[in-house]
Amino acid sequence: MAYSRKLFFLAVASLAIVQMAMAGDPDILTDFVLPTNLTNVDGNFFTFTGMRVLIGIPPPPTFKVLKASLAEFPALNGQSVSYAVLLYPAGSVNPVHTHPRSAELLFLAEGALEVGFVDTTNKLFTQTLQAGDLFVFPKGLVHFQYNADAKVPALAISAFGSANAGTVSLPNTLFNTSIDDNVLALSFKTDLATIQKLKAGLAPKN
Repeated sequence: MAYSRKLFFLAVASLAIVQMAMAGDPDILTDFVLPTNLTNVDGNFFTFTGMRVLIGIPPPPTFKVLKASLAEFPALNGQSVSYAVLLYPAGSVNPVHTHPRSAELLFLAEGALEVGFVDTTNKLFTQTLQAGDLFVFPKGLVHFQYNADAKVPALAISAFGSANAGTVSLPNTLFNTSIDDNVLALSFKTDLATIQKLKAGLAPKN
């Protein structure tokens, strides 16, 4: 009996591991998913016009991203795909961050970018991208993009294998939340004054 019970628990644990390894957007059993407040839709439901604001505009003063994810485009629910357009003024950076639920495939449409990610062995992979290049950031790994050109802006388009890839910004997560200053100081082997200065720099500007 004990042996059978052990096999049962091993089977359950194995199934749980497989399910975690396959985790992603759930499969749907219909062609598409409608919001609960809608029963009848037309082509407008499957059209996202939020990127029209990009046409003919000058580069923004700071890094900017426009998203077409589940939050902005409900038709993506169950489709395991989303999109973002990233605008990099000269000398700007998309700070180190992760996407916990998807890899990111970035296409550089204009300008040049320094990009990179760090794997789970702390190995850094970097590349200098030119217009027309693609670069993949593996799922869940810390990565960044930097426009090192002091004069020329850049524009990139990113595709994700999830309708809700999620973004965890490391600077904001670490220094713009309520993590205790002592914990941060000990973690980074620095003093409280340094941690407080970092937090002040990331505090929302009024």
